[in-house]
Amino acid sequence: MKRAMLIGWALVAAAVVAGVGHAQAPQKVVFALNWFAVGDHAAYWVALDKGYYKAKGLDVELQNSKGSGDSIAKVDTNRADLGLADAVVVIPRVAQGAKIKIVSAVFDLTPLNIWTRKDTGIVKPKDLEGKTLAAPPGDAQRQLFPAFAKINGIDAAKVKGLTIEPAAKFVALSEKRADAVPDYTTGQPFWEKAVGRENLVKMPWSEHGFDTYSMSIMASEKTMKERSKVLRDFLEASYMGWRDVMADPKAALEIFKKRVPDIDPALIEPNMMLGLDLMKTERYAKNGIGSLDRGKMCRTVEFINTYMPDMPRKVGCDEVYSGEYLTRIDPPRR
Repeated sequence: MKRAMLIGWALVAAAVVAGVGHAQAPQKVVFALNWFAVGDHAAYWVALDKGYYKAKGLDVELQNSKGSGDSIAKVDTNRADLGLADAVVVIPRVAQGAKIKIVSAVFDLTPLNIWTRKDTGIVKPKDLEGKTLAAPPGDAQRQLFPAFAKINGIDAAKVKGLTIEPAAKFVALSEKRADAVPDYTTGQPFWEKAVGRENLVKMPWSEHGFDTYSMSIMASEKTMKERSKVLRDFLEASYMGWRDVMADPKAALEIFKKRVPDIDPALIEPNMMLGLDLMKTERYAKNGIGSLDRGKMCRTVEFINTYMPDMPRKVGCDEVYSGEYLTRIDPPRR
């Protein structure tokens, strides 16, 4: 009987050990960035380096993409579990049938912008008529340009579109293949290097009728339904990374350089700081980093419903986003 009891306890112990091992098996998560590694992505490398993902039992892979359209396609077809994309590109994709939702914001303020050169004479939106605008096919602002044109009285038919690869953005403007190129305000250091600080002109969309959500994290329907804990854990770890970037940008830059040796810190640092400026808001201070304000999100949805051409149908606010997966992470005290 004693032998039987010992065998029984041994079996129970083995089952417990097996159960613990199974519970701690890392969960693979593919996270599609919207671009190649830039300062906008520093937090995810920080979270990797500091073990925030690992502590949650996550094995995270960061994948580069060729714009929001590309990262959305990856998430919608389950080639990635989550991804970064501009909210104003996610909305029309949902109208077209994409099974995705925005689950948190990155920038609280929009960085949408068009870069041009002084020698083009472009100083206001209407000046884009008769000029060449170059962008990759999956670029968020290329897809949004008709809406930008409509609210600013631009005849979009008079703006010549030029399709380029993402890596050719800077060359297209610096070598005068194009007169203007849409890209985030956070990319200013790269544009100054390409075009020259004195010749560079920016046209922030926030100054021309756009007050919308922009860079956000989205998740697939499959991830939300079947891996909700993984989604919550990923978001919590990621915003812990953002908290650390905000608290100590220099340390974050060192981690970023260690993890992605090809980056140029002289460009990435100001790029990263410009992004942080879009996150240092009273809204984030009050509600946590990445929090989604329903009023602003619904206004963003209505804006796209109203101005985006070729929308197959109007979408509802709740079709586009969910705030239920984000754990509150407060920004560091100022």
